[in-house]
Amino acid sequence: MAKTGEKLLIKEIAGGREARARLASMGLRPGDPVEVISNDGEGRLIVGAGSTRLALGRGIAQKIMVTLNTGS
Repeated sequence: MAKTGEKLLIKEIAGGREARARLASMGLRPGDPVEVISNDGEGRLIVGAGSTRLALGRGIAQKIMVTLNTGS
């Protein structure tokens, strides 16, 4: 539900051990800042984490619980 351009903090990752492990292997962990690069409301979305850009399917992206990052 995050919009393109929003800067967010990962609060938690819902889902099972496999989903959490997969996202962690991509460098996405609770407490990490991310930016939504592209989200057109359907299909995959692209997020930036540091200097890395990741394309995530909507299903796994919905498992990432975030809050607005007001620190940057």
